[in-house]
Amino acid sequence: MNPKNRKKLSERVAQAAERVLADQKYVSPIDVLLEIGWLNPSTLKDWRLGRVDCLERVVQTNLPRLSEAMKLLRAWAVERGLRPSETQYVARTPGRQGLKFSRSGNAHIEQAYRTHWVSPELSAQKQERLAQKASTPPELVVIAPLNDDWACHRCSGSGDLLMMEPLGPACLRCVGLDDLEFLPAGDALLTRRAKARSGRHAVVVRFSRTRKRYERQGVLVEPQALIDAEREIEQERDAAGD
Repeated sequence: MNPKNRKKLSERVAQAAERVLADQKYVSPIDVLLEIGWLNPSTLKDWRLGRVDCLERVVQTNLPRLSEAMKLLRAWAVERGLRPSETQYVARTPGRQGLKFSRSGNAHIEQAYRTHWVSPELSAQKQERLAQKASTPPELVVIAPLNDDWACHRCSGSGDLLMMEPLGPACLRCVGLDDLEFLPAGDALLTRRAKARSGRHAVVVRFSRTRKRYERQGVLVEPQALIDAEREIEQERDAAGD
């Protein structure tokens, strides 16, 4: 890249990073790619859902330019005195596989993409909470379809609930969630306790034709987790009544 083009790219990356930093007190490569328009939110969602094999495949620029932008972001962050914090990116699938960024799979490149640059203005406690939040795997989403006329792309079966995969809808048995129990929305305390005790859980949503959006119907949790949560809440209420 010639010096003139590199200077323009450097300014573009720095301006995007400054805007992101001012908004959330940390900067990630994904944030910058979105801000400068090289990454589309819809394709980013596909990648997070495991529908795209690597992020670089959907970034709208060539690899040499992208590589240069990553170097410029790191240089900007170091100059600003930001602190590196490596974050794990996990797909929103039952398998929870790690997401791949680069076409090559090079460990150093993958690490660069996973690195968030955090403002030193944040307290150690806030930095820790931020790191935990960033590393928390996204919740699994299960759909209660409006139309019962659907077939699992794996086994051709059907059911009341499904999970969308790159090749189409899949039944809960095929994705390994058929042993979970449905807890309807409405009891926030019970939902919170059951989710905390469940090794696996998924949010159940249903599309609202009137509001034109998916709305939460409840959660799927492990049966024993629900039993334990109900027992604990009942014991607390009994103790409070004594």
